[in-house]
Amino acid sequence: MNNDVYSFALKSTLDEIQSICPDVSNTFIFKDGKIIAKGETTDEKTVNRTINAFDAITERADAIGGLEAVTIQGANGRVNIACMNDFYLTTVLSKKADEKYVNTLTRVLIPTVIKLVEKIHPASTDDETLTVDLEPAEDEAAEEDTDSAEDNENEPAEEETATTEPTEEQETPEVDSEPLLPEPPVTQLIVENLGGLLVPSDTVRIDKAVITEWNDLYGDKKINEVDVETLDGKTTHCKFKPIKDSKHKGKGIIQIPEKIQLTLETTKGELVTVKPVVE
Repeated sequence: MNNDVYSFALKSTLDEIQSICPDVSNTFIFKDGKIIAKGETTDEKTVNRTINAFDAITERADAIGGLEAVTIQGANGRVNIACMNDFYLTTVLSKKADEKYVNTLTRVLIPTVIKLVEKIHPASTDDETLTVDLEPAEDEAAEEDTDSAEDNENEPAEEETATTEPTEEQETPEVDSEPLLPEPPVTQLIVENLGGLLVPSDTVRIDKAVITEWNDLYGDKKINEVDVETLDGKTTHCKFKPIKDSKHKGKGIIQIPEKIQLTLETTKGELVTVKPVVE
């Protein structure tokens, strides 16, 4: 597949990762020594130097059976390079970054985006443009017009009679003045466990930032429920509330009770998609 297709999808994903995790200062993805995608804040010269250094390390690593990941620890942070689906993801983290959370996020998002791109835009002849030579058809049409003109010259002219018929008044169809609602947006969120004695088993909790976007989009329309779907296509219809803990704000989290997790066959750390049910 053309790398441009991957680049468009992965660049948006890298920017989203940096937006969710401010402690990730730089991100980029490369393959076979070439840059596939990089975040807005990442300098291309720095990327090329990192790739050259990584290539030098991998040459020495052939003796031990190849290299899957590299971590470089510094005084103010660290650099992680990890292999994902034949791509290498590089993240530059500050010293205070939650490495476990970042690793969970990247190891779910990046392979998922790559898999979706391959399904939507497979490497095949689908992208080839088929061309049809229209010249013969144009020549035939021109010959038919010439023959028709010659026949008309040999036939006597007929008197043209103009007839007019009264037209009935056409009824104007009624137009529905109510504006069409936009399609419900689909948001990818990471599953977190939700438990407790007073926690309802039929209600999930969603990032407040996501709920705010829905309210801005639909205004006064009621949104009381959501559809939750796994990457395997399992779905469920349930109620929702905003996440109470402010530390989860803007981190793309959905808290799901055990009962709903069993229905979806999903667990903590996995990715699901959520869209609002607009009434």
